[in-house]
Amino acid sequence: MCTGGCAKCLGTTLLPLAVLCTLANILLFFPGGKVVDDHLHITDEVWYFAGILGSGVAMLFPALVFLGLKNNDCCGCCGNESCGKRFAMFSSIIFAAVGVLGAGYCFVSSAVAINRGPKCFTGKEWTYPFQDGDYLSNHTLWDTCQSPENIVPWNLTLFSLLLIMSGIQVVLCGIQVVNGLFGTICGDCKCCGCCGVSNRGFPFIVLCLDGHYVSTEIAESREN
Repeated sequence: MCTGGCAKCLGTTLLPLAVLCTLANILLFFPGGKVVDDHLHITDEVWYFAGILGSGVAMLFPALVFLGLKNNDCCGCCGNESCGKRFAMFSSIIFAAVGVLGAGYCFVSSAVAINRGPKCFTGKEWTYPFQDGDYLSNHTLWDTCQSPENIVPWNLTLFSLLLIMSGIQVVLCGIQVVNGLFGTICGDCKCCGCCGVSNRGFPFIVLCLDGHYVSTEIAESREN
């Protein structure tokens, strides 16, 4: 698969993940699926907007850039069909780095939230009753949270989804960093033949004279 096609595949995968992360973060504002009376009763990590900003909005930019790489105009640099594509692939590395940072932020925030546990009412006060993720292996501790109802499985499920999806996003953006490096160094195999330049001969000598493209093809020698 060419570098542009690979980038498009990655972008196609990142878009739905960004939407799902955004939805998961929004659902966390409704503990147990219900509207709370006081916003202070919502777990602090929810207010970090990691799923909305980190794995959501920030991920849309690299995803859209990756999707456009396959159809990007590769006719830049005085008719050199691979030069424009190389620059586009190089810029995708920067956007991929942005994606890694955004998804990494969501990953870390979700991990902290899972380890800390949800904020709930224990019968005496609104607090964080769990310590160092002890509730993960001892489900009997879940009864400590009296309100909101089912707050422990609700937060655990949604933050776990954010953790998994943001982890996948980090991997996909990391793949694009490598893919972008290959595209920057080697160009894209789909570039041959654009701008009316054929790839039947090798190599190409492309000149730019007074704004006009002049392409000279050195045909391959054939043995009789």
